Amino acid sequence: DVFEQPQHVGHKKIEFHITTDIPTVLQMNSEKEEKNGKRVHLYAATEEINNTGFGRIFPAPSSNDKMETEEEDDEIPSEFISRRDLEKNRLSREEMEKFSVFKNYEPGDPNCRIYVKNLAKQVQEKDLKFIFGRYVDFQSEVERNMFDIRLMKEGRMKGQAFIGLPNEKAAAKALKEANGYVLFEKPMVVQFARSARPKQDANEGKRKK
Repeated sequence: DVFEQPQHVGHKKIEFHITTDIPTVLQMNSEKEEKNGKRVHLYAATEEINNTGFGRIFPAPSSNDKMETEEEDDEIPSEFISRRDLEKNRLSREEMEKFSVFKNYEPGDPNCRIYVKNLAKQVQEKDLKFIFGRYVDFQSEVERNMFDIRLMKEGRMKGQAFIGLPNEKAAAKALKEANGYVLFEKPMVVQFARSARPKQDANEGKRKK
């Protein structure tokens, strides 16, 4: 029934265009075409059902997407910011040059503590934990105890924070990925916290270069 209705409409259109000199031949041909057409449509329909029924096309890419997200979730727990979000909201080097806070930027000497400045007024410790917690293995008691956030909310140090990370490698990764991240419409400036001898170390680093 489903296939007969459009076919009748099609044959009506054909009959309008052809002269009435050979109606009998037309009728015979149209009947044959109608019967053949039914068979063709039925075969086509069954083939379509078979092809789509097995779902060969769609599961493959979706399974790959699942694999990618699972890998990311395994690497960093969901309660912390993802690498994609960090990259998405981070300023490029060209954009950083437009801000005065990045004018004389130097990362400093690598160590396990980082210094963050240019923080917005509404930033809280939980916001910094959401970002920098991704560099800490909270299943390890040692790393959990070494993770420390000191956010300054008053006086001259307002809008600045010191964050202790488990090791120098984690701190270096945090600096690289979080520097220039826009938090509450203000880009964070992330550097290594100064050691006891910052000037001597800085001069030695310049000589080596």
